[in-house]
Amino acid sequence: MKLKGALAPAAVLGAVLAIGGVFLGAGPAYAAPPQKLTRSVGLKLQAAQKDIQKGNYAAGLRLLDQASAMPKQTPYSRHVATQLYVFAYEKTNNYAKLAPKLEQLRDDPYTSAAQKAQFTVSLAQIYYTLHNYPKAIEYGTEAIQHGWADAQMPTLVGQSYYLEGNWRGTIQYEKGLIDAAIKQGQKPTKQALQLVQSSCQHLNDNACLLDSIEQLVVYYPQPQYWQYLIYKTLQTIKSDRNLLEAYRLAFDVGVMQQPHEFINYAELAIEANDPGEAETVLTKALQANVFTTASSKAKAERLLADAKQKAAKDLAGGLASTAEAAARQSTGGSDIRVGLAYYGYKQYGKAVQEFTQGIAKGGLRNLAEAHLLLGIAELKAGNRSAALQAFQAVKGDPTLQRLASLWSLRARSVA
Repeated sequence: MKLKGALAPAAVLGAVLAIGGVFLGAGPAYAAPPQKLTRSVGLKLQAAQKDIQKGNYAAGLRLLDQASAMPKQTPYSRHVATQLYVFAYEKTNNYAKLAPKLEQLRDDPYTSAAQKAQFTVSLAQIYYTLHNYPKAIEYGTEAIQHGWADAQMPTLVGQSYYLEGNWRGTIQYEKGLIDAAIKQGQKPTKQALQLVQSSCQHLNDNACLLDSIEQLVVYYPQPQYWQYLIYKTLQTIKSDRNLLEAYRLAFDVGVMQQPHEFINYAELAIEANDPGEAETVLTKALQANVFTTASSKAKAERLLADAKQKAAKDLAGGLASTAEAAARQSTGGSDIRVGLAYYGYKQYGKAVQEFTQGIAKGGLRNLAEAHLLLGIAELKAGNRSAALQAFQAVKGDPTLQRLASLWSLRARSVA
């Protein structure tokens, strides 16, 4: 997985370490109580400060090293020296040396609570840049827990778990962010969901991977995620009726690509007394130039002509009389077939009525399929809640149950 949004610390300390004119002269940069320095150490620190303020960082750092090695150090002299070290290392982008000095400054007694908060955030960012991911996690987590962090910090911590190769830690951390966002009625970030997905892949945890991709199709319903879910389901299908249902979903979410899939879908729809659906599928495929050989295109055109002929008969009044005859029957099989025909002609309200009537009568060969078709028609009619109820009623056939689950995801992603 390619990560984006890495955080660079180049400007992390600029606002925090505003040295100005001042560690020893015109007033302290930090609100520390007045302190005395021994004359020898104080003069050396003043000289170091002047060089650093002029941009002579190498000379200033040499003087700081000398001052730090002098006897009679006090906690305050160490504090001032550390401030100067931090400023110089930040200005020269020497983050490897900056980090331990900033840790010292963060924890010394002259650093205020507000400064400690800022330094903690900075340390998380610096250690991330240094690829010291355990330290980035440590300081990033502390910043988040104390309310010191900005909105980017959870991303930094999650990426640190991932880049460290701690897949289970990544999953646990990112799932916490995802669950919290959902609980608050917010949309989880795509990056959080993708970090979980990629970590599941690294662990070869198929159940985890499936769950992560299902969440992705709800919140970021892109074709590649749907393609994975649908084609995993296609591997389990053993009947033409179930294959038709799988094709119906693949077409609806835009992942059907191969010429033979469009032809198979159309043939199955015609056999199921659904010429309107076959016409829609083939028309779209021909318009998109899906059929790249003369033979496949000719076959598609013949099927389309057949579908149009059957549809013309239905729309001329044949379907209405069939619906009247079905209504008089005591069992619901004919109602389901009529409902499917109406569905193909995009008359979703009538399809819902026929499917509902057929289910209520009973005597169906495949009740699970009837509930699935009702759910799809309700969804197409814009009745999301009713669709989800119908999908939940699909029981008995594992493949149809799985397809109902995928249609439920589709319903949620539409919302």
